[in-house]
Amino acid sequence: MKIVYCILGTFNSGGMERVLANKANYLATQGHELIIVTTDQKDRNSYFEMDNRISMYDLAINYAGTEKNTLGRLLSYPGKQWMHRKRLSTLLKSLKADVVVSMFDHDASFLYKLKDGSKKMLEIHFSRYKRLQYGRRGIRKLIDQFRSRTDLDTAKKYDSFVVLTHEDKGYWGDLPNINVIPNSNSFIPQAQAPLLEKKVIAVGRYDYQKGFDELIQAWKHVYKVHPDWSLSIFGQGPLADGLQNLINDLGLQGVVFLRAPVKNIENEYLSSSILAMTSRYEGLPMALLEGQVCGLPLVSYACKCGPKDIIRDGENGFLLREGDQAELARKLIHLMDDTGLRVQMGQNSRLLSSNYAEDLIMHQWLSLFKQITSKDVAPNKLPIC
Repeated sequence: MKIVYCILGTFNSGGMERVLANKANYLATQGHELIIVTTDQKDRNSYFEMDNRISMYDLAINYAGTEKNTLGRLLSYPGKQWMHRKRLSTLLKSLKADVVVSMFDHDASFLYKLKDGSKKMLEIHFSRYKRLQYGRRGIRKLIDQFRSRTDLDTAKKYDSFVVLTHEDKGYWGDLPNINVIPNSNSFIPQAQAPLLEKKVIAVGRYDYQKGFDELIQAWKHVYKVHPDWSLSIFGQGPLADGLQNLINDLGLQGVVFLRAPVKNIENEYLSSSILAMTSRYEGLPMALLEGQVCGLPLVSYACKCGPKDIIRDGENGFLLREGDQAELARKLIHLMDDTGLRVQMGQNSRLLSSNYAEDLIMHQWLSLFKQITSKDVAPNKLPIC
């Protein structure tokens, strides 16, 4: 099959970009023709390695733009949408793809309308109410509320709509075109973390979503009991300075470290003993999947969505009420105190990671592609994966 993915860009080190790279590489090795269409790549290299058989097209829309305020971005958006639709339509008519997939980005509002002969799929890497969890105020809050309402109408228009968890599926209502396919493991490590290093790891973009301010605040309680343990947060983003200031204000600069993203993140997991996550919302967090396959016990807020699908509370980690910094600190300290518990939970993590094996997950994707491109199967009669 000829399969097209549409995304803002592949230059970031985020989970969505990693998932796309993994899927595209897998499909290319299986003999499918893969094309990735971006809007804001600007000649930047893909952060994650892409198979050289994958074709890349950039439409040069520049949604990120140079506008300095919300009003400027609002005024420029319709023109960029018009240009995006025109250029993407022209490209897709020339490509003659079997399936075109939107990553629920700027193309989601119109891709299903394009008449190029392909089946249109929509996949979301966050939860149903992610826009309401941004925590924004003023006009941006009103925009988030409006877009959250229109997301449901948009999802209905596609031949297939894919969410990451059964929890999130329930939030979308009884959509006939909805399917649940989780992310797969990014890699399979050759070893399992020995869990003897006095190190906790967290991974993600430095933004409101990831809630690293919560983790740093909780660490002040951990530090009183275990000053010999350290926390490394791998990422980058707009809140880097604010997070560093918080670390300094709490006197944690000798034990809490903001680390730049690394491509060999597997080695960082393997040299750590606990993975912590304090996100305010997710889709299906890659950090939990990656920590799990490396054999780490997982400590996470039970945010929407993903942690409750991955973590079996008390078995391979702990699920905590959102915002409960005190309990987060207590669970981290509990695992630091009890090496035997860490090791047992780590072993359970490694065993449970088989639920997200790449071959298993990609088989679901290939089956869905075949179903929606079959002339004998109506799009609104697809089975739920």
